[in-house]
Amino acid sequence: MAAITREHLAQALTYPEYRALMRRLVAEGKTTGGEQTEQRIDFTKLNHRRMKRLDENTSLLPALRQALNELKHDVIWVVLAEAWCGDVAQNLPVIAAIADASPRVELRILLRDKHPDVMDAYLTNGSRSIPRLICLDAATLQERCTWGPRPEPAQELAREWKANPGQSKEEFHKALHLWYGRDQGDTLQREFISLLNRMTTA
Repeated sequence: MAAITREHLAQALTYPEYRALMRRLVAEGKTTGGEQTEQRIDFTKLNHRRMKRLDENTSLLPALRQALNELKHDVIWVVLAEAWCGDVAQNLPVIAAIADASPRVELRILLRDKHPDVMDAYLTNGSRSIPRLICLDAATLQERCTWGPRPEPAQELAREWKANPGQSKEEFHKALHLWYGRDQGDTLQREFISLLNRMTTA
C-alpha cells in the first residue's frame, strides 16, 4: 500500500496556508504538535522570521528554471514539516519557490506529528528527521524520488556531530544555521537540478 494516499493529500496544506498557520501560531504564542514548550514556541517565532526573509529574497538559478521547464509529467511534492523545526524553516521557502516556478509541480505540506504513518515510511537512519520531501506522480501517486532532510553539506555536519558530539547541541545548531546563512539556498537548488534531471530521464 502506498504511504501517501489521496486522503493524506486532502488534509495537506498549501504553502500559503502553512505560512498563514505560522503567523497565527506566532500571534497566539503556540507551535505545531503536542509539545507546546517555551523552547519550541521560541523556535517557531525565529523560524517565522527566517522564512519571511527567504520568501522575500530567494532567487532561482537559471539552470534550475531550465530543469523545471524540461519536466514532462505533473508531480506532487509532499513535504513533512513542523513549525518549530529550523531545518524546515531554512529549506521549505526555497522548495516552495522552486515549485511555484513550474505549473507541473504542486506542493503540499503535511505536519509530521499528525501523520506518523507517512513519517515512519520515510525515516532517515531511523530518525523522524524533517523536512522530508516525497515526489509523487500526480496521476498515479507513484513515488518518483525523495529528498531531505537537509542539503548534503548540512547533513554531513549533522552526521559528524552525532558521531562525535564535541560541541553542545546549541553550538551545533549555531554552526548549522551559520552554514545555511552563508549558502542562501544555493546547494539545495543545485541538488534539485540533479533531482529534476533524474526525473526527466526516468
